[in-house]
Amino acid sequence: MLDTPPSSAVPHPLPRPLILGSTSRYRRELLQRLRLPFEVLSPQVDETPAAGEAPADLAVRLALAKARAVAAQSPDAVVIGSDQVADLAGEPIGKPGDHARAVTQLRRMSGRAVVFQTAVAVVCRAIGFEQVQRVPVTVRFRTLDDAEIEHYLRAEQPYDCAGSAKSEGLGIALLSAIESDDPTALIGLPLIKTCELLRAAGVPLLGAGAGS
Repeated sequence: MLDTPPSSAVPHPLPRPLILGSTSRYRRELLQRLRLPFEVLSPQVDETPAAGEAPADLAVRLALAKARAVAAQSPDAVVIGSDQVADLAGEPIGKPGDHARAVTQLRRMSGRAVVFQTAVAVVCRAIGFEQVQRVPVTVRFRTLDDAEIEHYLRAEQPYDCAGSAKSEGLGIALLSAIESDDPTALIGLPLIKTCELLRAAGVPLLGAGAGS
């Protein structure tokens, strides 16, 4: 599957193919902001946490595992892998998958701070490049009543989102604060860190030979 930049963009040639190792539509839409041609491949990685694994460590391990898995299939490409784990007092909170689990998650997070651990990795086997960065985002939830939770979930159905809320949509009404130095990290891909890693891997972001 090949993603091309919007028609208004003028794509510049890349030294190597660029691949997003993720099937997340949110990450794909974020990466499109950089106006680079890229391919999307599924990394086929087991995302089961290891016993006692901290959410931050899990996010880093899975981001790197996803990038490595796709890079093994396409060794000449620059591959991006990313993962996000919601951290509630040290407990990983995943995607709810259905309404009932989402209700449970939001009730537990009501009035509390949740750290969304988002990690991004870039791997290119051909040049021996492999780096990973983690971006924590602290999200403070308002004290929510059941009517608010029900209204929100019926309206947005965020069952494919860790933590059961979409900050880029109506989910912002559930929150009292977001604290991060990389604003797109909460949506699923920290673009500031992604750009940093791509430049380090030799990918020109603002024209051939562009610097920082």
